[in-house]
Amino acid sequence: MYELKKTAERCVIVVDSELAVGRAANAAAVIALTIGQRHPELVGPTLIDASGHEHPGLIPIGITVLAASQSTLADIRSKGLEARCDIVDFPVQGQQTTHYAAFVEAVAQISSEEMEYVGIALIGERKVISKIVANLALLK
Repeated sequence: MYELKKTAERCVIVVDSELAVGRAANAAAVIALTIGQRHPELVGPTLIDASGHEHPGLIPIGITVLAASQSTLADIRSKGLEARCDIVDFPVQGQQTTHYAAFVEAVAQISSEEMEYVGIALIGERKVISKIVANLALLK
């Protein structure tokens, strides 16, 4: 597992470039929610506007959302694990059902080597992650 420094330097989400816009947004949102749960230190302080109203803190380092072919996602995951990044992955089965129990059961039937993903997040050191995702474009 990733050994977190006091604060991660970079956070990227890479989604399947062939997903429809709604499914790509869903994948990024699901992954981002899990990043927030795993790394609560990434949430910045509460924002206060000029009227004195509070707004929830956001991630100060930002989250870049990139696109890659589905066949590339497993390779990105592998490289991230080798580089000791924290990984949040979203297997394709998560968008094939609306029941989490069915999702859990479907994933349990697939080996790690055969797993396909709709999205992957890498959280960790800036230089390490930048090298892994250097040739990827922003999600459009």
